[in-house]
Amino acid sequence: MLRAYQHQTNKLIQIPVSEGSLTEGLVWLDLLDPTPEEDNLVESLLGIVIPTQAEMEEIELSARLYNEDGAEFMTMTALFKLDTEEPSKTPVTFILKGMTLVTVRYAEPKPFLAFLTRAQKAKGIICGSGEQVFLGLLEAMIDRTADALERVGYEIDHISRDVFRKKKSSAKQLQQDLRSIIEQIGAKAELLTMVQESLVSISRLAAFHSAPDAPTTKAGRETRQLIKLIQRDALSLGEHARTLSSKINFLLDATLGLINLEQNQIIKIFSVAAVVFLPPTLVASIYGMNYAIMPELQWTFGYPFALGLMVLSAILPYLYFKRRGWL
Repeated sequence: MLRAYQHQTNKLIQIPVSEGSLTEGLVWLDLLDPTPEEDNLVESLLGIVIPTQAEMEEIELSARLYNEDGAEFMTMTALFKLDTEEPSKTPVTFILKGMTLVTVRYAEPKPFLAFLTRAQKAKGIICGSGEQVFLGLLEAMIDRTADALERVGYEIDHISRDVFRKKKSSAKQLQQDLRSIIEQIGAKAELLTMVQESLVSISRLAAFHSAPDAPTTKAGRETRQLIKLIQRDALSLGEHARTLSSKINFLLDATLGLINLEQNQIIKIFSVAAVVFLPPTLVASIYGMNYAIMPELQWTFGYPFALGLMVLSAILPYLYFKRRGWL
């Protein structure tokens, strides 16, 4: 899908674009899951080469940030589906040539829709050039990431309360709770890893665009301040994400420790039971021997005596363990 926007009356207006259309006044060309024909159309309009999806997914810095044909090519890792249980990441390429911005993407992150909604309102967002649209999109992604981190922080606090609260449930229910907590911790850790990757890519984009030798940069004072603000926000959010990651690792260690304690408690119960029943087993074994001469066999009270001895030999170790606090 190819969507083209012009800046008119202090807002973005979507216009049709076709072969031979004038690029004058074009501020933003948005390629969403583009077809080869749409790629060719944009390439003919601006004289650039649109990177393929495979090229966008390359992790080398030289393949993500470079200058070519008088344009800046900048690829970042964007996040989408942050409100679902399966958040994902996708590459998004920004191409700045002159006053026009081209975005190439294969997903629909919400910051794009949020930015477009505001930009299509009169005096909503300053978007008179492709550079301003580019920076506005980065700001929208930063805001979206901040909201995601805030929500993850609340969820981690909830997990922390579940881990350290006093549980009165059965052993089976406790095991299920701890297993569920580990699954939640894993999901949050994966999301935080993706958030940090996205924030690093945003910082690199802003630094690359603000470099003195950038061919398309004609940044004024306000633009430079905005770029610094984006870099500062990305840095602070990255530090916050690392703090949450440290807390997640602590909760994981604590949960695994609780599981080990539960397992040790079960082994302890079996060990104590084995020790308690060992003396009665010894008594029963002695009186179960088939010797011809055993005085207690002819004794009238031999059977009750053997039973009482077995009970006593079981009670004494139990009381000893109880007094020592081992039970």
